[in-house]
Amino acid sequence: MNEVCKVVFGLAGGLALFLYGMNSMSDALQKAAGEKMKKILEFLTKNPIMGVLAGALVTAVLQSSSATTVMVIGFVSAGLMSLPQAISVIFGANIGTTMTAQLMAFKITDYIYPIIFVGFMLYFASKKEKVKNVGLVIFSFGLLFEGIEIMGSVMKPLANSPIFVELMAKVSDIPVLGVLLGAVMTLVVQSSSATIAVLQNFASQPGPDGVTSVIGLAGAIPILFGDNIGTTITALLASIGQSKNAKRTALAHSIFNITGSIVFLFLIPVLAKFVQFISPKGPEVEVISRQIANAHTTFNVVCTLVWLPLIPVMVKIVTTIVRGDDTKKVHSYEPQYLDDKMINQPIPAMYMVSNEINRIATSTEKMLKILKEIVSGDNKEEIKSLFKKHHDAVKTLQDAIVTYISKLFTGGALTEVQAERVAGYLAIANNIDRIADRCGDVVDIYERIGTSEKILSDQAKEELAQCVTIAEELFEQAITAVATDNVDQAEQVIQDKKRMRKAQKKSTKKHLERLQEKQCDPELTRAYSGILLNLDRVADNCTGIAEEALDRVTYVRFDTEENAQQNAIAANA
Repeated sequence: MNEVCKVVFGLAGGLALFLYGMNSMSDALQKAAGEKMKKILEFLTKNPIMGVLAGALVTAVLQSSSATTVMVIGFVSAGLMSLPQAISVIFGANIGTTMTAQLMAFKITDYIYPIIFVGFMLYFASKKEKVKNVGLVIFSFGLLFEGIEIMGSVMKPLANSPIFVELMAKVSDIPVLGVLLGAVMTLVVQSSSATIAVLQNFASQPGPDGVTSVIGLAGAIPILFGDNIGTTITALLASIGQSKNAKRTALAHSIFNITGSIVFLFLIPVLAKFVQFISPKGPEVEVISRQIANAHTTFNVVCTLVWLPLIPVMVKIVTTIVRGDDTKKVHSYEPQYLDDKMINQPIPAMYMVSNEINRIATSTEKMLKILKEIVSGDNKEEIKSLFKKHHDAVKTLQDAIVTYISKLFTGGALTEVQAERVAGYLAIANNIDRIADRCGDVVDIYERIGTSEKILSDQAKEELAQCVTIAEELFEQAITAVATDNVDQAEQVIQDKKRMRKAQKKSTKKHLERLQEKQCDPELTRAYSGILLNLDRVADNCTGIAEEALDRVTYVRFDTEENAQQNAIAANA
């Protein structure tokens, strides 16, 4: 195999190992963080400074600014986050992604194999999920550095190639070429962390004198800027087909990196001197990796500090470029929050499912209210049509929720605790679906009564309406218990289930008395009993939901009061 092939395959293999290690470490970090991710994400909906902090922390866990940006775009598209909030998180994500470069700058060549061994033993030998996840983080961390080491070893011959040295000299003299090179590299690899790791390794190769870097800090900085620009393409692609605010969020990410790169292109000597001042001292080939990491961090921190007070200006810019309002209206039977891009990010995905379950719960509450009108004798076509609309919405959305939850399980990113919680969501959605079926059965029975031209007595209608009221109250209490993690209220639902049984027995007794007094048609007994039976089953389903609340299955929430009100409005639309 000739030298060119060795270099190409070595780079490809090392890069593959690096990307695998980074993705595996990201998944393991998410699992190890578990519910702590929720606390981090709670900052998302607070003030801009907290948004920046949250963006940085989330990106440090996900090991990818692109993953954070895609998540934020999903939130904005679903109406769970405002544009200014999203932009602040994007700023933070740009800072968080520099942590990977800082890690890469550590010289741990002699410790790579012990790290891999320790991580593997923890993962392989432990029975506890948390320890296994920590072991996988360590193991993946070792693989990541092994990938870097491989890339570094195969790039050594390039440092002595006259052609390559001349090319690097051109990049150093013409910064724009470096920006283009970095952008193209990131577009191909789809990971700025990977291309920056390659840059750090290559820059660590000595030039002809054996002391200075083959490219130098001034030559590496423009490539670094290109890496930052290239990573914004992922966000732009993720925004295709999304809402206008989602497109604006992705555009803000691009503007942030492009404007920063343009300004800093004229300040490369100043940035280089500052970075050299704050970085460790020593031969350039030994410290340049850390210098590149510090340049990356400095660039993003300075850009964030400049843009943070100018978020309203950024909003104005992106709304001017992407004009118009979000005219697309989400129909009641269309999923509004579920986003397949979140499947590998459990907490955000569970947040989406929570909001979608809240939607079908809202539709079910409306169904029960309409059902009370129907059993009370209101048989207007518009009432029946409205009932059918909410019934169809629940059925369609429940199918979407079940499909999404199935994808969450097959995605393999859930911890045991999260898997139990998601299984609880499935049980809640199924119980709501059955309630919709029971209500539909009641309406069908009323349709049959209407076609038979027989009429229930006013007293019978009143008794049935009272039973529907009980079902309505039980359902509202059960859903509230889940939403607020209220165990006492859940226990109350189970106790109050007896109210339905008592009402059912009382109504049946009254109906038989009316039959004896010939006040009611005997042929309606089956229909009347069928309605009571279905309402009793609705109560059973309400207790099923309450039992999930007793098992501490609750919604994932990290929105502010303002967003909660917006979500309520969206759910009622």
